[in-house]
Amino acid sequence: MHQALESLLDLLDLEQIEEDIFRGQSRSSVVPRVFGGQVAAQALVAAGRTVPADRHAHSLHAYFLVAGDPGAPIVYTVDRIRDGRSFTTRRVVAVQHGQPIFHLSASFQTYEEGLDHQADMPPAPDPESLPTAEEMLPRYAGDVLKPEVVQRLLEAREAVDLRYVDAPPFAFVGDPQPPRSQVWFRGRGKLADDPLLHVCLATYVSDMTLLDSVLLAHGRGGWAVGDVVGASLDHAMWFHRPFRADEWLLYDQESPSTSGGRGLGQARIYTQDGRLAITVIQEGVVRVPH
Repeated sequence: MHQALESLLDLLDLEQIEEDIFRGQSRSSVVPRVFGGQVAAQALVAAGRTVPADRHAHSLHAYFLVAGDPGAPIVYTVDRIRDGRSFTTRRVVAVQHGQPIFHLSASFQTYEEGLDHQADMPPAPDPESLPTAEEMLPRYAGDVLKPEVVQRLLEAREAVDLRYVDAPPFAFVGDPQPPRSQVWFRGRGKLADDPLLHVCLATYVSDMTLLDSVLLAHGRGGWAVGDVVGASLDHAMWFHRPFRADEWLLYDQESPSTSGGRGLGQARIYTQDGRLAITVIQEGVVRVPH
């Protein structure tokens, strides 16, 4: 297993400090605040630690309230909202410096047979045919991105092999594109068979690129370039079918709307053999700096 993936798994392995209260550490990201995917994944870990093992996460709904401080731990308090015969609901509040910074509601369900259909997987090239981040990102150093920004991007993605089907938004600065983006991703190493671990890793990655389609629509390079100011506002995920986050997953993303200083991204995540695993929707602040 890649050392960066081990470090990420350590980050997600929360310390229990009291019944239904957990503490997680933080680390810096590309921007000077806690990465939203980290907080969402840690909150889901906290919720999952209070749920019977035979109940698996099927949805989460989250709000990012205040930018997190990467230099301080985060305390997660879990409220046991409901334990039904088939479904379990948990609410998690993340606190730093005595202030709530994040709120998550998650629902878990026992396995159940039922009707089954899905949207077809869109066309996409084989992930092994695409350049890695280590091969692609240095191409933009100097002309588009400062070398130190490229280094921070590489460090932020060390634990995950994430490959763009086309190119990231900063390749199209000043040249608006259709509001659609695809990436393949997987963890850099074999993970344990715990379903919650795979769901939490996918949650972590889901916040990395979802608003790219918003940026592409307006020819903006994003936070790495500095031609927009942005942050995640809310995030929702539905987990439809079992998957492994250490196997290739296609993240097919698009933006149906941007207005009022906010951009909306929606996406479907498919396994390599074409099963629809996850649906994701996120809205974020997307402002042009004055």
